[in-house]
Amino acid sequence: MKSRFIIYRRSNGTFYCEDTVTRKQASLKTKDEAEAVTLLHSRNEAFRQPLLNQQIALAYLSATDPEAAKRIWQLPMDEMTAMKLGETQERYKRAMLDEAFDLIRNLPILETRAEHFLKVLRAGTVCTNVYLRRLHNFALDMNWLPKTILPKKQWPKVVFGEKRAITLEEHRAIIGREQNPKRRSSYELAWQMGAAQSDIAQLKAADIDWE
Repeated sequence: MKSRFIIYRRSNGTFYCEDTVTRKQASLKTKDEAEAVTLLHSRNEAFRQPLLNQQIALAYLSATDPEAAKRIWQLPMDEMTAMKLGETQERYKRAMLDEAFDLIRNLPILETRAEHFLKVLRAGTVCTNVYLRRLHNFALDMNWLPKTILPKKQWPKVVFGEKRAITLEEHRAIIGREQNPKRRSSYELAWQMGAAQSDIAQLKAADIDWE
């Protein structure tokens, strides 16, 4: 396995190491070459061990689940959506087209780290936050994830934007465009009662004081 860190010596005699991926440099705080080499080996071993552990885990998983290493996040996106019906399924389809999900869409599930999710959350919206949580939990429930990627307390809080009632002008514009008589009547009822559409949809005869 290729070394992640390399060593070099500055003009003042102090040894430094450099991350070959990030190009970040750090002093080894020694001018002794043997000590510097030992410290360099320690850094490279610290980097190699998690990768080795991951490869061993993948080998074991592949023995019992040949598809484990191949599953990408598009799979739970598709499967979770397929399990929904009607308008709910349409909402899921639209949500899965979120461009923020492109950051992980083709990423193997077992190679996902917390920083991958954080990038998606930073690139997305409140809706992205909501549906990424559902994707994460779905993958856990299906045993496609061996452990949580982001602990519950580390998920950004879902904060929805302020909501307001529509104006009379907006209401009249909606009524004017609506061709379905039943839907138009429900909009009129919602306006007269000052109710949200969800309130009207859940309204029962027993809720009304008929006298």
